Amino acid sequence: MSRGFRVETPAKLNLGLALVGARADGYHLLESLFAPIALYDELELAVEQGEVEIALVCGPPLDPELPAALHHVPTGPDNLVHRAARLFCDRSGYRARISIRLRKGIPAGAGLGGGSSDAAAALRALSALSGLAISPVELARWALELGADVPFFLDPRPALVTGIGEKIEPVGGLPELAVLLVNPGKTLATADVYRMADQLGGALTKQPPGSTMRALSGLAQDARKSVPALRDLLINDLEPAARRLCPSLERIAERLERLGASAVSMTGSGATAFGVFVSEQAAREAIARWRKDDEREPAPRCWLRATRVLSGAGKLAGS
Repeated sequence: MSRGFRVETPAKLNLGLALVGARADGYHLLESLFAPIALYDELELAVEQGEVEIALVCGPPLDPELPAALHHVPTGPDNLVHRAARLFCDRSGYRARISIRLRKGIPAGAGLGGGSSDAAAALRALSALSGLAISPVELARWALELGADVPFFLDPRPALVTGIGEKIEPVGGLPELAVLLVNPGKTLATADVYRMADQLGGALTKQPPGSTMRALSGLAQDARKSVPALRDLLINDLEPAARRLCPSLERIAERLERLGASAVSMTGSGATAFGVFVSEQAAREAIARWRKDDEREPAPRCWLRATRVLSGAGKLAGS
C-alpha cells in the first residue's frame, strides 16, 4: 500500500544580498534576508515498499501564464527533487519506490528558490513517511549537500541567512510586504552570475557584515513609512553582474519605479526583479498599467505576478 504527501512549496525573495567574503574553496560568503512569499510549486510524493526506484513527472504548470522557458525542468537524476530523494535513501538506508509529481508555479532559474524549496519538501516528506528518526541537524546537513538555499526551505520563515547559506537565524516582525515580481522570460544560471560578479570585482558595492540587520531595524508594518529603510535593505550585490548578462533587468527596474514601487531590487542571482508596493491591490493595478503600456508600445512580454511576503512556515499535507 502506498503512502504519500502533497505540499505547496513556497518561493522566496532575497530582501537584499551582500557578498561579504569568500572561502578558500571559492564559495562566496553572503548575508541576506530570506523571506518566503505566497507563490508556490505543488509537490506530491508517494512511497511503496520495494527496492529504491525514483520516478519523477512534471504536470501542467499551476500558472497558465508561466512561459515554457520558466517551467520546463528535467525529470531525470539532474532534477534537484530527484537528487533529494536519492540522497535521502543513500544517507538513511531507506528502501522504497518513490513516485513524485511536480507542478510548477514558481519560475525556474529565476532566483526565487523553487527547485530548492521542492527539494527541501521532498526531504521533509521522506523523513515523515519513512518513520526514521532523522534529526533536524542531520536533515539540514543533507539539505546543504544539495544546495546553499535548500536548508532554509526545511522551515521557510523570514530569516537572516549567512555563511554560504547554512547559518539561518529566524527574524520576527517582518511586514507582509506586497510585491510585484517581474521576470523577462529567461533564466540565469547562478554559476554564470557569480562568475560575472567575480570578473567585475571591485565594481560591486560590498556591504559590511551586519548591514542587513541594521536596515531591517528601520522597517515598519506600514511600507509607506519604510521607504528609506527598504532602499537601504534591498541592495543585491549580484545585480550588476545579472544586468550584464540580462540587460533588460535595468529597463524592468525603471518601469517598476515609474509604476509607483517604493523600492526595487532583484532576488537571488536573477533574473526576477521585484518592486515593493503599498498593497497587493496596488501591485495588481501596476500589472494592468504595465500590460496597457505594452499594448501601446509592443515589447518582449514579461511574466508578472503580484504577491506578498509570508511570516509563517508551510505544512505538509497528508493524503
